Amino acid sequence: MKARLPDAVSRLQKAVPGRVGAIVGLVLLAAVVGLFLRSEDDDQPKVQEAGAQRTAERRTSFLARLIPPPPEATRPAGAGVPRSVSDLVKRIPTDRKVAQLFLVGFRGTDLNAAVFRQLRRLDLGGLVIDAGNYTDPQQLGSLAGEAIIISQQEKHVPPWVMAMQEGGDFNVFSDLPPANVASDLPSVGAAVAEAEEAGSTLKPLGVSGLLAPVLDVGLAEDRAVGPRAYSDDPERVAGYARGVVEAYRRRRLFTAAKHFPGLGSASQSTEEGPANVGQSLDELRARDLVPFRAAIAAGVPGIVLSHGLYAVDDFVTPGSLSSKVATDLLREELKFKGVAITDDLADPPITALTSVPDAAVKAMEAGADMLYISGPAGDQQAAYVAVLRAVRSGEITRTRLDQALLRILSAKRDYGLIR
Repeated sequence: MKARLPDAVSRLQKAVPGRVGAIVGLVLLAAVVGLFLRSEDDDQPKVQEAGAQRTAERRTSFLARLIPPPPEATRPAGAGVPRSVSDLVKRIPTDRKVAQLFLVGFRGTDLNAAVFRQLRRLDLGGLVIDAGNYTDPQQLGSLAGEAIIISQQEKHVPPWVMAMQEGGDFNVFSDLPPANVASDLPSVGAAVAEAEEAGSTLKPLGVSGLLAPVLDVGLAEDRAVGPRAYSDDPERVAGYARGVVEAYRRRRLFTAAKHFPGLGSASQSTEEGPANVGQSLDELRARDLVPFRAAIAAGVPGIVLSHGLYAVDDFVTPGSLSSKVATDLLREELKFKGVAITDDLADPPITALTSVPDAAVKAMEAGADMLYISGPAGDQQAAYVAVLRAVRSGEITRTRLDQALLRILSAKRDYGLIR
């Protein structure tokens, strides 16, 4: 069949004159090549995972260049995004679907950072820019702009560019708003004004989302959250949640409220190690869940899942890996329909219990939609391969994968990344 392919194309081109014949010939060539290079989405891989991954990447890139999707007037140039998000979910190959689940941190402060080569190779869901990546607003705009340019050149879905800009001393961009940490804010009105200013400042610099605000109920003196907590009164934090979420929504800046289902009474910060949250489910409902209910009612598009250990899992499973937290509580009880994002899977509560790749698979199975891994790059790559293998083996179902992807792409559409 391979030997007869050029002759078949040549005969068809002669039968249809001019440029039309050339186009038809190219389409036929692409179709036949597709028979040889078809994605293994519905079959188990027959070669080692790393080799299959590299083959899929070359195949996707080749076909995207050969037969680009038809242009649409409402679509950003180069994005390759159809008008319908559900149609896009159907079109994306499995390897790219899995890459969309990942939010990655990185090392470097300029366009030579290895993450930009990673963005060309994988259709990653987004970047998280940290304090170590930042020097000044102009440089921030350059990093964020490069991520979008690469997505256009490679015909990938535009990535999120996110940051943990929580306010005051907890800003990763020290010279940019919001100026005050939550516990120092005198009122909800002041919080709203600072959120409005932050949205107006960060969005033009290319930041499309924040892993914020913190909605934990607690005192500034508490060990777990400290001054990042607005108040120890659930109703006051609920008012803060409504005001800040609505302010960022007006500025079209994606936010992911944290740390669900609440870390205010934890034994320590989850950035330090495993942390017990010594409250029953009923106590969580009466206290810690109150601000999250308010944020969801206000339309918060994202929720960050806590690594805390809770009574619903006998204090043995981090909330980010728990179906009782991510599915039963967040989805079924609170009716949240947005994007559920894990806290950093490189944090000690996770690495003390399991490997980062295994945690990524467990988080997906539990109900998380996006997997945040600050680094190192080797853990990010291993987690990607582990989730891809779990999908292809059926450990993570195709339905679960597409459900997560639909939420991610719907949020990207709602916040202007795709149209």
